Amino acid sequence: MKKVGVECRNIRLSYGNTEVLKDINISIAPGEFFALLGPSGSGKSTLLRLIAGFNQHQHGQLLVDGRDISGVPPWDRNIGMVFQNYALWPHMTVWDNVAFGLVERKVPKAELRERVQAALELVGLADYAKRRPNHLSGGQQQRVALARTIVIEPQVLLLDEPLSNLDKKLRVQMRRELLALQRRLGITTIFVTHDQEEAMTTADRMAVLNHGVVQQLGSPANLFDFPSNRFVADFVGTMNVLEGNVRERNGGDIVLGVDGVGDLRLPVDNETLPTGRCAASFRPHTVVVEAAGAVGDARYTWLPGEILASEFLGEFTRYQIRIGTQQLTADQTHYAGLSKFPPGASVAVGIDPSQVRLLAA
Repeated sequence: MKKVGVECRNIRLSYGNTEVLKDINISIAPGEFFALLGPSGSGKSTLLRLIAGFNQHQHGQLLVDGRDISGVPPWDRNIGMVFQNYALWPHMTVWDNVAFGLVERKVPKAELRERVQAALELVGLADYAKRRPNHLSGGQQQRVALARTIVIEPQVLLLDEPLSNLDKKLRVQMRRELLALQRRLGITTIFVTHDQEEAMTTADRMAVLNHGVVQQLGSPANLFDFPSNRFVADFVGTMNVLEGNVRERNGGDIVLGVDGVGDLRLPVDNETLPTGRCAASFRPHTVVVEAAGAVGDARYTWLPGEILASEFLGEFTRYQIRIGTQQLTADQTHYAGLSKFPPGASVAVGIDPSQVRLLAA
């Protein structure tokens, strides 16, 4: 099967006076696993349905393999979609559910049998062909929905929150199976989710949407390490944010006067030296917590703090810490025998300047 790219060029979509998608520009490479990530109402599912042909944009172009398919009806797009609720026919067997699309396309019987059998074997359900959907687990129903979609050999596979109805353990298992299947088929895949962990563990690249606008596009690691704005920083993982004013610039460093805390000296790119008000942002796992008075690593900027609360989360303990008049979160790796800091304990908080990102306040 030929791998194809998908491109959205300046796409806008409105319902009446409500603009749902605003100048969407996304280019998805052939064979790429691409995620659309965002909160409810961000426009991600609307964009996915637009690519499928169920929604129609008023402006822009939608290209598949370089051809504008904006006016092409859904049944002529050769795009497969797996819905959140699987949409299986309850009165049909697994075999008949998977064969349905081929029957509608009037595929010869011998070819139909061969393709249905191959699709069921691909998702590990060859032994379940005679069962009905209500006799299957949630994960098995998900595999039937996938088999029914891939059996028609679509150029593009669309996944609309396909794991949201599964429990956590099964979601982890299914996203691994989903990624392995996509790699095996090499099919261009677009995956909609509001779960940043799902997006980051499966996608080659992803776009974060909010209010119908692409906030940032890139690899999961790039978005996590170098968020372009406060929304992306907060939505992709957890972020500490300390706002303040730039008080001094010296070569590649600035001194940020953090509200209620004091001065932080931070390295920045000379070409993007900020001025005025901005926010120092850093991830909880980059923060070090030591007992008050301990001699800290010179790589860190150390500030006095007080433990407000803690949560034991197994692999790590999450602390809420007051520094000055501000509060931040620190994640400390847990191992057997390590004692926790109690609420009210005085501590030294280490911030690694190399892990701080300066964002618009």
